[in-house]
Amino acid sequence: MKIIEVKELALPGVKVVRYARFGDARGFFSESYRSSDLKNDPRLAFLKNVEFLQMNESYSRPNTVRGLHFQWNPYMGKLVRTLRGRMVDIFLDIRKGSATFGRAAMYDMPSDLGADFSEWIWIPPGFAHGNYFTVESQIEYFCSGEYSPGCEAGISPFSKDINWDLCPENLMKEFIKIKNGAPLITDKDKNGYSVAEWEKNPRADNFKIRAL
Repeated sequence: MKIIEVKELALPGVKVVRYARFGDARGFFSESYRSSDLKNDPRLAFLKNVEFLQMNESYSRPNTVRGLHFQWNPYMGKLVRTLRGRMVDIFLDIRKGSATFGRAAMYDMPSDLGADFSEWIWIPPGFAHGNYFTVESQIEYFCSGEYSPGCEAGISPFSKDINWDLCPENLMKEFIKIKNGAPLITDKDKNGYSVAEWEKNPRADNFKIRAL
């Protein structure tokens, strides 16, 4: 991978890795993943000891909202990118004891075939993760833990007690428009916990800062 930039987003721990594409008259070539870079590049030190055990792909229609999901036993961090379309990634701090507990942020990740770079976003354990889509889109993501039924839960992205003050105003307006329209969302996601309900749940102790 030719790493161009690694930046931390509004919630500490969530990172964006921008890497190069090499274009010519035919199109472009990109090396989007190399294990040795994750272990040896000092800019990717946060991934040095992460082992990716599962890879997922999802397709979403316009106005789809997914999440906000999280898992323990085992914990699951996610390294996510947009293959086509446009994903707006959503991440919510659920680490008990964190100064930003209950706060969410967003990051806009459109696929632009004309760009000379592409991006991964890293969502570590301790964050609930989801996304929304304004156009037909396809994403893929590496997971640092295998799916574990019975050890996963979700906070509703429509929960009234999520603190959205870190989100860009344009993305927040877009999200509210989708929410107030006819969003494509599962009942499970829509009816997930509120932040307060989850904080009171004994299983939330799996995400105390000292436990992670």
